[in-house]
Amino acid sequence: MTQLTVFREIMLSGSVSQAARNLGRTQPAISSTLATLEAGLGFQLFERRGKRLYPVPEAHYLLEEATQILDQLTTTERNIQNLKALQSGELRIVAMPGPSVFLVPQLVSQIAKNNNDIRATVVTRSSPQVHQLVSTQSYDVGIADLGVEYSLNTSLVRSEPFASDCLFAVPANDPMAQKKVLQPADLNGRPLATLHREHHSHREIRRAFQVAGAELVVRFETQYYLPLLTYVEEGLACAIVDTLTAETYRHYRGEAAHRVVFRPFSPEITLSFATLTPAHRPPSQLAQAFISLWRAKVDSVNSHWNANER
Repeated sequence: MTQLTVFREIMLSGSVSQAARNLGRTQPAISSTLATLEAGLGFQLFERRGKRLYPVPEAHYLLEEATQILDQLTTTERNIQNLKALQSGELRIVAMPGPSVFLVPQLVSQIAKNNNDIRATVVTRSSPQVHQLVSTQSYDVGIADLGVEYSLNTSLVRSEPFASDCLFAVPANDPMAQKKVLQPADLNGRPLATLHREHHSHREIRRAFQVAGAELVVRFETQYYLPLLTYVEEGLACAIVDTLTAETYRHYRGEAAHRVVFRPFSPEITLSFATLTPAHRPPSQLAQAFISLWRAKVDSVNSHWNANER
């Protein structure tokens, strides 16, 4: 590219000496670079008449091509710098329903704020679908629940696990809301809202009630966590959810969030999630920035609910 830069500067300035001054190089260095370019092409680009250079017809053609190449290179370098500075680029995320409602868009907004050239796509899918879509290498980041057993092709996806403790959601006007910690005996015979029977949390709740000798009454079952809280708001059931769902609910429902109180459950039930990335391509700068923010957010949410709400 140095040869093309020197050639273009000679063409535009009209002389080797002026090109040398414009490029901040010595005249012999410019002359040597031009000679190397001509030797490589196999013909002269200029006729030497005394101390002046006169471009041959082929030089005008080369100038047009060189200008396009150098301009494209400049644009590419600028785009790369913008990507490094998180000023442009595209981020594609596929996430399970809970985080995709509020937490993921919140973090994407932090990255895209004041950077109009950043584009983002956030798609909501079930956790098995999240894994499948990330394995196609067409999404930058996936966020999935590992509480359901499904086939994982680890050769196509990199997985970074993280965990969230379960909380019990109870109506704010329920006497149980005054308790610091809830146990199966407190929920004996009470209607519950849980995830479907194949989910890890459902099986763990059933096991905890059996060990305690308490009666488990599951009145409502859903595929995702957030809908469970509607039954709690209406006073129809208590529900077990993860801290990410509790955080999403607190922000998403605003003033209505006071209708539900979250309490820790004993014995503890831990839910496993994962941040997924394509195995066959490195994460972009934007993806790395999002993943870093997501890690910090998960840690912050867990700390908040573990400390302040207990």
